Amino acid sequence: MTTRTAELLMAILMGLLSVGLMWKSTELEIGWIPDRGPGGGAWPFWLSAVMLLCCLVTVYRWWRRATPQSRSEAEFMDRNTRRINFITVGSLVALLGLTHVIGIYFAIFFFLLFYIRFVGRHSWPLTGILSVATPIFLFFFFEALLRILLPKGYSEPLFYPLYRIIY
Repeated sequence: MTTRTAELLMAILMGLLSVGLMWKSTELEIGWIPDRGPGGGAWPFWLSAVMLLCCLVTVYRWWRRATPQSRSEAEFMDRNTRRINFITVGSLVALLGLTHVIGIYFAIFFFLLFYIRFVGRHSWPLTGILSVATPIFLFFFFEALLRILLPKGYSEPLFYPLYRIIY
């Protein structure tokens, strides 16, 4: 597949998704509700509408061949790019699968450990710092500040002392 073809297909796919999101958003009020503000579907609807507009602009610019991508007949993804995408998708699937078993915070730790060190080939100190600091930051951001509980799987008992501090 050429870069030109990929650009068109992606614009069409994203445009269709935009229309679907706009349709789904209309299940809630998308207009202004007096004395309350915008309805629950307003932001999703209008953001999807802007996304659809961007897709239409992309298709128009593709048709006019106005961008380097719209003129490119080069291969969209070479062998190395496909390999990296396969590793990335596999890693994200593993992250989602591990979330149900060991919880999101430990799954993120292992994902970052693998991805930063073995895919990104960064140093162990940087890998360690980011792999430990990110789940800790996310825990306090979601659980303490936003009061949104994320799945912890079998690791839930490890968080009980932190719950006593937070709550």
